[in-house]
Amino acid sequence: MRKEKERAAHRRSREAGTREREETAGFQLEGRNPVREALRAGRPIERILVAAAEGGPGPLGAIIAMARERGIRVDELPRSVLDKKSQTGGRHQGIIALTAAKAYAEVEDILAQAAASGEAPLLVLCDDWHDPHNLGALLRTVEGVGAHGVIIPARRSVGLTGIVAKTSAGAVEFVPVAKVNNLVQTMHKLKEAGLWLTGADLSGDKLPWEVDLTGPTAIVIGAEGEGLGRLTAESCDHLVRIPMAGRINSLNASVAGGMLLYEALRQRRLKSSAGSPTVQDKR
Repeated sequence: MRKEKERAAHRRSREAGTREREETAGFQLEGRNPVREALRAGRPIERILVAAAEGGPGPLGAIIAMARERGIRVDELPRSVLDKKSQTGGRHQGIIALTAAKAYAEVEDILAQAAASGEAPLLVLCDDWHDPHNLGALLRTVEGVGAHGVIIPARRSVGLTGIVAKTSAGAVEFVPVAKVNNLVQTMHKLKEAGLWLTGADLSGDKLPWEVDLTGPTAIVIGAEGEGLGRLTAESCDHLVRIPMAGRINSLNASVAGGMLLYEALRQRRLKSSAGSPTVQDKR
């Protein structure tokens, strides 16, 4: 048992070191969609690497032309060089953009952006997510439903790495992500700001459509395999369970987040078409 605990501690330390290197070693975008969307969004890019002989007419050539119009240096290199530099296992599609790390937003800025849109805030809080593919997939869904932002803890959580950007298919450029030191304290501040917190939990006493998600809402999703932490779950106003009909009683974290986001979108569109306000329960 002691050896198992030591191995687990060593693994956590190694994973933390990997995340730290990803956060501090500069930021790179891989793949055509992420690089194209970064250029469209006006993101500062220092240099673009492309696989030699692949920059002719077509999608990649159009991206290179866009970069050169902005005065960005474009270097053609052997594909093997890009493969070695890749943070996505070689899935770079022949193009890598080197840029400064994307700046994190402040929670207050996300709420202000929602207020400026005239919409009730819709946020997602990720409780200790470690998988960059999950975070990237979630960002893609957040952008797709028009939610206003994502909040992640500063420790024990994946950040905005190149893998996250690649998996998000460019959505990372348009979804503000805030990093906070204490997620539970942030949850209580969100409550003070008028948001209702709905967490996904296997032991939840309600189904997603039994909770009003049309008002100011923060959806809280726990790490895959671990779920919500105790204090995080206790800080939620509602705990909902996603009904399952199969044999495996679990869902990918980003899928669970996506299901609740689309339930929120469904409710909001239904409310908008009905033209009648919905009153949330009192705390």
